Amino acid sequence: MNEKYERQMKKGVLDMLVLRLLQSEAKYGYQIIQELREKSEETFLLKDGTLYPILYRLEDDKLVVSKWSEANGRQAPRKYYEITEAGRKALDEIEDVWKRISHGISKIMEE
Repeated sequence: MNEKYERQMKKGVLDMLVLRLLQSEAKYGYQIIQELREKSEETFLLKDGTLYPILYRLEDDKLVVSKWSEANGRQAPRKYYEITEAGRKALDEIEDVWKRISHGISKIMEE
C-alpha cells in the first residue's frame, strides 16, 4: 500500500520538477531522467513512458518548446526541451503553491 501513496504524491510534483530542471538550460529526455534520479537521491526513478507524456503536456501548454539537435558524428539527433517565458511564470506560481501546501502539511503533521 505504501507504493500507492508514494506514487500519487510524486505524480503531483513532476511538472514542477521537470520545469525546474529546464530552468537553467535545454535538456533532452534521458538527461532529465538522469538528473531527476541523481538530484533526488533516487527518490524519482522515472521511465521514458512516464517522462514523455509530461513533456508533451508541458509543450501543449506552451510551457516548454522542443527542437531537434543535429547529428554529431556517431551521436544521433536528440530532441531538446527548453522552458518558455510562460513556463518560467508557471514554475514561479507552482512553487508558491508547493510552498503553501508543504507548510500546511507540516503544520498538520506536527500535531
